[in-house]
Amino acid sequence: MLPVWIEFDTDDVPARDRFDCWAEFGITRSRVPVWLRCLDDAGFRGSTRALDLGDVQIFALSHSPLHVRRTSALIRRSDPEAYQFVFVAEGECVLGQAEREARIGAGEFAMYDTSRPFTGLRRGTPDVPSVVVAVPRALVPLPGNLVAQLTAVPFDARCGMGAVLRRWSVDVLSRTDALAPPDARTLASATVDLVAAALAAPLHAEKALSPEARRRSLRLRIDAFIDSHLGEPALTPTTVAAAHHISLRLLQRLFAEDDTSPAASIRRRRLERCRLDLADPDQHRRPIHVIAARWGFADHAHFSRLFRTVYGLPPKDYRARIDTGPARMINDAHPLLPRS
Repeated sequence: MLPVWIEFDTDDVPARDRFDCWAEFGITRSRVPVWLRCLDDAGFRGSTRALDLGDVQIFALSHSPLHVRRTSALIRRSDPEAYQFVFVAEGECVLGQAEREARIGAGEFAMYDTSRPFTGLRRGTPDVPSVVVAVPRALVPLPGNLVAQLTAVPFDARCGMGAVLRRWSVDVLSRTDALAPPDARTLASATVDLVAAALAAPLHAEKALSPEARRRSLRLRIDAFIDSHLGEPALTPTTVAAAHHISLRLLQRLFAEDDTSPAASIRRRRLERCRLDLADPDQHRRPIHVIAARWGFADHAHFSRLFRTVYGLPPKDYRARIDTGPARMINDAHPLLPRS
């Protein structure tokens, strides 16, 4: 199965056709017929990036303000029988289903069931995309009557499994150029596991998940925790294990599955953040020891030795080589992540 990556931008079509073309493209790719109404009198703008992994789809959608409505008649016409999660990066989205209404803003998410009527109102700018994750209901190992309690309910996407699912989806969308045919099944399976874990948490139904799903979601939750605490010198395998209420031995086994260790993973991530900062023209005047300390390296000499071992040059020489090369911006910030 080959991952299918498709992009569409209304800037490539005449202004009079933009709304119709965007709507047709989005409905075709999502397999969910809906009624759409543009709320911007100045004209419609929008773009879609769709990653199709077979049963699972991940979208990045940006558009002018819209009203969305899915009726019983449209459900009878076509229904993928899926759960869809909407993560908002900017603006506001109002999602209604089952006599509930979720009003979600930046850093929040909500979900709906494609087999039941729903309404949506999206206010924001056409420049900042939201992320949508679609997973078939049949693949989620949780009772449907329990999951139904979570539709059109707002959740925080800045912590817990919601944050892990959001980060995972953004990361997958940003790495499409590196995907190969064998990756599709693996990525789809991991996405389903994360969706199940994100739903199980508020339902207190974690025991319903398979051991593999629990292990995978735990590892991704640990990775997200490490990334958010890299700047703390006190971050160690012991503190990571304690934060997740597991033994150090179990933590080490989780990382050994990828032929690494917790300490090596922390060190690699810190060095990569330092490398990105050293290559960033906006940080050209920031002292190297300040950059090292920002990412948890309190000992500058130790940092320099590690950096040279991994990248082949001392930090100072690496920065000098970047500065004298072709002008380019290197920044690990991603436009799909909510603004703080």
